[in-house]
Amino acid sequence: MDLFDSSPDAKKHAPLAERLRPASLDEVVGQGHLLGEGAPLRMAIEADGLSSLILWGPPGTGKTTLARLVAKTTGAAFVALSAVSAGVKDLKDAAAAAAERLKFHGQRTILFVDEIHRFNKAQQDALLPSVEDGTLVLIGTTTENPSFEINAALLSRSRVLVLKPLDEGALTALMQRALADERGLAGYQAQATPEALAYLALQASGDARKALGYLELVVQATKPGPDHRRLLELKKAEEVVQRRSLLYDKGGDQHYDLISALHKSVRSSDPDAAGYWCMRMLEAGEEPLFVCRRLARMASEDIGNADPHALPLVMAAKESYDFLGSPEGELAILQAALYLACAPKSNSAEAAFFAIKEEIDKTGALPVPLHIRNAATRLMKDLDYGKGYQYAHDFEDAVVTQPHLPPGLKATHFYEPADRGHEADILRHLARMAELRKKRGAVRKKQ
Repeated sequence: MDLFDSSPDAKKHAPLAERLRPASLDEVVGQGHLLGEGAPLRMAIEADGLSSLILWGPPGTGKTTLARLVAKTTGAAFVALSAVSAGVKDLKDAAAAAAERLKFHGQRTILFVDEIHRFNKAQQDALLPSVEDGTLVLIGTTTENPSFEINAALLSRSRVLVLKPLDEGALTALMQRALADERGLAGYQAQATPEALAYLALQASGDARKALGYLELVVQATKPGPDHRRLLELKKAEEVVQRRSLLYDKGGDQHYDLISALHKSVRSSDPDAAGYWCMRMLEAGEEPLFVCRRLARMASEDIGNADPHALPLVMAAKESYDFLGSPEGELAILQAALYLACAPKSNSAEAAFFAIKEEIDKTGALPVPLHIRNAATRLMKDLDYGKGYQYAHDFEDAVVTQPHLPPGLKATHFYEPADRGHEADILRHLARMAELRKKRGAVRKKQ
């Protein structure tokens, strides 16, 4: 049975979003950049000139709807598989049938794969030959970033189309259509105030399926008046929906987008944005200790010694969360994020980290200079371990001239402090030390 087949009775009891699936391109709400008049995708669909597609977007943006419309308007045969249940054998069988269909009937085959990101490498590789030679036109849908989830060979042979979350206007228009459509909620004789629709659109976070689900719940929860009509008001919408579930997938693209937004806001010294993205993650259910770990990374990567208090404060926030739990402990995490955003910035520690790693990769395990080796035994002393070592505290200003890097790296400077925050003090101190060494060498203190 085709994935899209359904009996009239099944359709009657289907969720509102299913009952209202667009029957033509003109009924699609939103995605005008893909389906508007004159848009390349619309023209390709209407001309039956499609190539393989990967439809990428968050839930409820119309990925499956678009695939259904392609099936309806194209002259190709349509085969649907779910990546959750299909295996390599199913893909090979579909490819073999498509080859026969093309050979004996001259008909191309569209293979629709829902949640294609769930396919492993072997399954994706099984698709590749048939997609490459045109036996199959692939249409895959995914909520995950194709760059991470789909192998490069398959991705290079497909066109990636990005579906955007629906804006408030599109969601409002969709809900108004649902209230008037016989397939939808027309039987309830319901009307909604603009405020109620705006609230439901906001709670849906760009997801058409969620908006329609909320609308149906509110309609059913609203009592009809004496004239048998129902008026959906803001108060009832707030009562039924209560609080939206923020769009967030801990292992997916939103996870990486939000932590990237937080990191870049901290780096750019924007405490308002840093606080917003930090709370977006926490409110959406992100693990607070994950946020703490990333804040600790920021404290070293983007602040470092420009503010030596930054890293201890993040660790204190982590300890506070462990001690207080949620939600009280989340305030300490927010405090840390705000502090990091306001702190002076320096990436000198990170730059030193990578410079030293690069040097080690290039020169390997260079020997420790003899004069700073540990002479723990008589044999070691006889081999000149520790010979000529200058004990810094025996010299004026604790300045010594002996090298501490391996031979050949004597003049290397891995750490270059920035002229900001506490590092400006470090910079001045190191400059003074260098000047002392240059002018007078190391003079032993008077006994």
